Amino acid sequence: MKVFSKPTKGVLGLWFGLRRRQKFILQWVLGLLLGFFIYKYLGVHIVNIPGFDTVWDLGIWYIPFSAFVIVAFSNAFNITDGLDGLSTGLLLICLGVFEIIAIGNLDTPLLFFISLWAGALFAFLYFNVWPARIFLGDAGALSFGAMLAVIGLITGKILALVVVGGIFVIEATTSLIQILGWKYLKRPIFPLAPIHHTFLARGWKEPKIVIRAWILGLLLGVFGLWLATM
Repeated sequence: MKVFSKPTKGVLGLWFGLRRRQKFILQWVLGLLLGFFIYKYLGVHIVNIPGFDTVWDLGIWYIPFSAFVIVAFSNAFNITDGLDGLSTGLLLICLGVFEIIAIGNLDTPLLFFISLWAGALFAFLYFNVWPARIFLGDAGALSFGAMLAVIGLITGKILALVVVGGIFVIEATTSLIQILGWKYLKRPIFPLAPIHHTFLARGWKEPKIVIRAWILGLLLGVFGLWLATM
């Protein structure tokens, strides 16, 4: 059964026809464009560090900074999207936290957007949990990670974003460490990377890994929400 229209096939064909380096460059270009939009039209250019009463005004440098955050979370989400329901459930936790933040900021448009996105994700998760019948794929995972980063940027809660999305950060970090281990030490640091593959190799069942990741994600969400209110 054909599920994609011809324009969609063209976009997907273009993406999958690119090499890894070309995809990475394209991500940075899009990240810089989004960063410019956030800086120029939304007027966001500061980074708040909760608990230290510190505010960094990055000025024009906010554009590459935001691009880095977008590209990093985009790829981190894509790396995490390796088990049925894992990334989607974690994303819903993150959106729940930022929905509360949006309510506190009286940001009705953002609240409306997050609510619509979360509602669609709940329907998607029903079919994405183990054994999954539908999947995000690279295009969906990369765009979802980027959008989560944008939400964190426009709310000004960068540190909260890193904490709430801590599982995404851990997954990406273990993959990066594994790559560096092979490149410089000529050996792996972990049995497998990202880290959820290590648990699979140790005999953990997929639903067990996912549910425990969700539990840890909830704990990180509570901590991140506390940071956001400081």
